[in-house]
Amino acid sequence: MAHANENAAGFSHEKIETSNLLMIVLILLVLAIGGIVEIVPLFFQRSTTQPVPGLKPYTALQLAGRDIYVREGCYNCHSQMIRTLHSEVLRYGHYSMAGEFVYDHPFQWGSKRTGPDLQRVGGKYSDEWHRIHLNNPRDLVPESNMPAYPWLLTTPVDDASIGAHMRGLRRVGVPYTDAEIAQAGEQIRGKYEIDALIAYLQVLGTAVK
Repeated sequence: MAHANENAAGFSHEKIETSNLLMIVLILLVLAIGGIVEIVPLFFQRSTTQPVPGLKPYTALQLAGRDIYVREGCYNCHSQMIRTLHSEVLRYGHYSMAGEFVYDHPFQWGSKRTGPDLQRVGGKYSDEWHRIHLNNPRDLVPESNMPAYPWLLTTPVDDASIGAHMRGLRRVGVPYTDAEIAQAGEQIRGKYEIDALIAYLQVLGTAVK
């Protein structure tokens, strides 16, 4: 009986908790199994892999604006993920759906909200409003703590690399045509970064009514 108890104790929590290597291996195993169970089914659900009706890939100007949005770290203060909570839907609009982001690489989901969520900001304000706001937010919202971005008004959009960016996105599933890629540089030539960023903001969330 004593021998049986000793064997049982050999596989107790005490052995696991006092062995760093065993604990690490078991934790990694649990995380791997949990990750597979939660993530793999998403690849087989149409709602997470198919675009919502009306969703189109970003135009060259919108894509350049998205690059500027990411470069300037706008995601550090603004999420693009409206949760299904009633209060959030009332404040920001229809909750976010995975099908809205199938052409986003990487997507801008998150929980950080120093500023408001921007998922449904498209069409909410005029282009001129965005231009003034990005140049100096305090001109429109005196209590705003958002930084100003005056250089966007004088910096030309990079038209040399946009075609390569679109070709890269096509490899991961964004349906850009050869004609769209060939014309991309010409379409944004002469534009400023402020124009591109506004174009991106104005399309956010507009595929879902």
